[in-house]
Amino acid sequence: MRGTSGASLKEAQERFEPVLRAAGADALSLGEQLLTLVSALDDSAALRRSLADPSREGEAKAGLVANLLNGFDERVVDLVSGMVRARWAGDADLADAVERLGVDAVLASAEARGALETVEDELFRLTRALDGQREAKQILSDGTTAPDRRVALVDALVAGKVDTVTQSLARRATSSLRGRRFVQTLGWFGDIAAERRKRLVATVTSATVLTREQEQRLGAVLERSYGRPVQLNVTVDPAIVGGMRIQVGADVVDSTVLSRLADASRRLAG
Repeated sequence: MRGTSGASLKEAQERFEPVLRAAGADALSLGEQLLTLVSALDDSAALRRSLADPSREGEAKAGLVANLLNGFDERVVDLVSGMVRARWAGDADLADAVERLGVDAVLASAEARGALETVEDELFRLTRALDGQREAKQILSDGTTAPDRRVALVDALVAGKVDTVTQSLARRATSSLRGRRFVQTLGWFGDIAAERRKRLVATVTSATVLTREQEQRLGAVLERSYGRPVQLNVTVDPAIVGGMRIQVGADVVDSTVLSRLADASRRLAG
C-alpha cells in the first residue's frame, strides 16, 4: 500500500479507536461513510489539494469538511475535521489515511460481533479460490471494466456464502481499485484484520497438505521467533516440488526444492 504520513495517521487511529469500540457493530456505517469520502477524494484532485494544503488554515479546512460531509455521522465529521488540521506529506496521503481508517472501522464492526477471525479467514480463502481463475482475476482488477460489472462478479462469488463484512470489503476491493489489484487489496485487508487481532500473518506455501500437527508445530516455532501469535495462511502448490515457502511481512524463508534448484543454477552460472 502507498505510505501515509505515519504520525498523523497514528494520531487519528488513537482518537478513533475508542469511538469504534463504543460504536460496536454500528462501526460498519462509519467505515462505509469514510470509504465514500475516499472515493470523492480520488475523483477530485482539487478537493484533495484543498483539504491537505498546509498553507490553508486548519479551521478553514475543517469548515470545508463540515459542508462536504453534511448529513454524515457526526463522529465521521469530527474525525476528518481533525485529520485535515494535521500536516500531510502529500494530498494523496490524506486519502490513503482515510481509507485505512475506513477499513479499520468496517473490521471493527465484525470484531464487535466476534466475527473478525471469520472475516480474516474468508478474505484469505477468497484469494485462494481465485487461484487458476485468470479471467475472473483480470476482470476484478481491470479499471476499464465497468465497476458495476466487477461488483456483480464479486457478488456472484461470495453472496450468501460469507460474512456481510467480508462481502462489503470484497465489493470495495474491486469497485475502488486505487491503483491496486483485487487480490492484493484483499491481502491488505486481511493483514489489517490480523493486526486488529494482534497477530502476525504467515503465508505458507507447501508442496503437500500439512497435517494439523505440522501446522501447530510450525505455528509454535514462528510464535517463539517473533514473540507474538501468528496466523498461518497455508496454500498447497505441487509446482514447488518439495519443502515450503514462508513469508511473514518482509521476511521470507524459501526452502522449496524449486528455489534450491534455482540457487544451484545461479551458482553454476557464476
